[in-house]
Amino acid sequence: MADSPLLAISPVDGRYAVQTEALQPFFSEFGLIRYRVLVEVEYFLFLADKGFFKLDKKAAQLLKLLVENFNPDDAAAIKAIERTTNHDVKAVEYFLKQKLDEAKVALHAREFVHFGLTSQDVNNTAIPLSWKQAMEFEYLPAVLNLQKHLLQLAHKWRNIPMLARTHGQPASPTKLGKEIMVYVERMENQVELFSFIPYAAKFGGATGNFNAHHIAYPRKNWVALANEFVEGILGLQRMQFTTQIEHYDNLAAHFDAMKRINNILIDLCRDIWTYVSQDYFKQKTKPGEVGSSAMPHKVNPIDFENAEGNLGVANSLLEHLSAKLPISRLQRDLTDSTVLRNIGVPVAHTLIAMRSIEKGLDKLVLNEDKLNEDLEANWAVVAEAIQTVLRRENYANPYEALKNLTRGTSGINKKSMHAFIDKLDVGQKVKDELKKITPHNYTGMHPDY
Repeated sequence: MADSPLLAISPVDGRYAVQTEALQPFFSEFGLIRYRVLVEVEYFLFLADKGFFKLDKKAAQLLKLLVENFNPDDAAAIKAIERTTNHDVKAVEYFLKQKLDEAKVALHAREFVHFGLTSQDVNNTAIPLSWKQAMEFEYLPAVLNLQKHLLQLAHKWRNIPMLARTHGQPASPTKLGKEIMVYVERMENQVELFSFIPYAAKFGGATGNFNAHHIAYPRKNWVALANEFVEGILGLQRMQFTTQIEHYDNLAAHFDAMKRINNILIDLCRDIWTYVSQDYFKQKTKPGEVGSSAMPHKVNPIDFENAEGNLGVANSLLEHLSAKLPISRLQRDLTDSTVLRNIGVPVAHTLIAMRSIEKGLDKLVLNEDKLNEDLEANWAVVAEAIQTVLRRENYANPYEALKNLTRGTSGINKKSMHAFIDKLDVGQKVKDELKKITPHNYTGMHPDY
């Protein structure tokens, strides 16, 4: 029972644990320790490769295997050391030195573990690297899969006419597929912007000036070495002028970009929810499922509601993260440390939401009869088409004529609209043209997709 998800305080690790477990290697305490070990080992091997000390191939292979096979027992060993040091990064350093001692690596080499570094050189490379890989392996694929799902639905429904509503009122008809393409395009644009943002890192010693590095090896170009390590080995972009910590401006930009994508998805959820409430969509049911504890008939759009709620939680956290992290007193205060430990939480809520949307989309069953019924009940929407053709024909005051016929009135139908057309002072050819316009075919045009 001690490890039961039923005891988790956060639903991310409780109710939704199965949906978020793929994020554990990146954002859990174990994940953070693993990335710290990776950075420390890669830096140690980098220094050896640059000739600062000699390291035999056996020892180098041992360290590479340690990173490759790093497991929860290794992390637990580091946490045990931390109980004495009361410092998480120092515990990693001592752990690695223990491993080097066990491998009988020469004493002169072991002191190059964490050489010249402050803890933030490790944290501000480990966290951006874990963030980068979480984005590349989990988040962006999930967004692109959802976008692809929507694109498939847009193709499926590309020829389905639908009454549009602006301000909640009947408006010029559209195509259901095109309305889904609105979300496909919005997501595509924001993913592109997201992808332009570099994954930034800090690596420059206690206050960003390589003080310890330079005093020990004044003839070495530590700026060039750090750039080579961070960019060439870790695949991150090293910020050149920093305090003790990374600026977090780029990370904040990622948060803001993610928030914009979430806002698009909230908009999608609310639109689909509304289409369900209008009976444009039915929903598939499963044997044994219950829609309401009291009303047996109900099939609620719960997946879109669940997604909207999780996206809202995610956005609240993303808003705080992007506003707080770039602000730090003088060369550094500690407020970023505890906040950074939460960056996986909004990602988790976002992934939960996207999976709910996917599930909800799979349940949708198009109700074409209802869409056609609404179009047929709103012949007034072709007034725009008729008055525009009349403008082309230089007809006097066409807008006003249609306004008097349709605005604020009910009962406009095919018969009354055609009766209006028959009374117009235009040629029969134009009248025939106008009579061909219906709410079902007055759907305009858009780019192919």
